[in-house]
Amino acid sequence: MKRLRPAPLRLVAVGLAAACLALPGQGGAALAADFPSAVAEPDGYRMDAYRAPVPSSLSGGTVVDTAAAKSLHDRGIAFVDVLPRPPRPQNLPEGTIWHPKERTNIPGSLWLVDTGYGALAPVMEAYFMQGLAKATGGDKAAPVVIYCQRDCWMSWNAARRAIVAGYSAVHWYPDGTEGWAEAGLPLVTAEPEPRPDE
Repeated sequence: MKRLRPAPLRLVAVGLAAACLALPGQGGAALAADFPSAVAEPDGYRMDAYRAPVPSSLSGGTVVDTAAAKSLHDRGIAFVDVLPRPPRPQNLPEGTIWHPKERTNIPGSLWLVDTGYGALAPVMEAYFMQGLAKATGGDKAAPVVIYCQRDCWMSWNAARRAIVAGYSAVHWYPDGTEGWAEAGLPLVTAEPEPRPDE
């Protein structure tokens, strides 16, 4: 009778399982904390490729998951959505009907469009700072949650920008509207704060 040799794929799986059991952590299971973040925080702001994996940290801020975001929301903490939306094209022929894409976000959020880019024009920087002041009642020590969508650097940039501006209780919710909806929490149709150029 011919003896069967283990398939190479099976050997790899067995080797990976053994490696995982050897890693530190509770009960030998590999924990996320045992591994460094796959994405490092940049020194400044992310300047391009905004829809990409994001860091698991935010220097000077607090990263929150959906349960923590829900708890903050239940306490009445301000939420700021920074998902971009292009303005109405200025050269549309007269009488043209223009419909921006509908956005649903976390109830009670202040939507500050286009404020998560790596570089902001002075007018958009002022728009963001005025919006943060509105959301926090002008108190830079008041907690604020900043988000957009999952794997979107816009919210990371905006949260960092708030920290640099002196906000001391910035919470960044990287799972954004996707994480909120996946938890069965409601989203509502939103309208942004008017942009300065609209």
